[in-house]
Amino acid sequence: MKKQDFIKAVATASSVSQDMASKIVNSMIKVVTTSLKKGEEVNITGFGVFKVSNRAKRNGVNPRTGAKIVIPAMKSPVFRAGKTLKEAVR
Repeated sequence: MKKQDFIKAVATASSVSQDMASKIVNSMIKVVTTSLKKGEEVNITGFGVFKVSNRAKRNGVNPRTGAKIVIPAMKSPVFRAGKTLKEAVR
């Protein structure tokens, strides 16, 4: 499902216009992104948790040349599904 399909589904399920659903979905994405930039977790009960994971620097290999490289440390967004979502998918 693409973002536009998701917006249509939210609009239908909520009985609102697609324009309003688009604003809601985009606002949710913005709030989650802003919170993760601050290093905060976003916990949506029954759905899951968005958080930031700190990845240490590590050694790697360039697949084209085979040369050894150092991959720098970085922060990466992580989503962990909640129990209710896991059970619904099973």
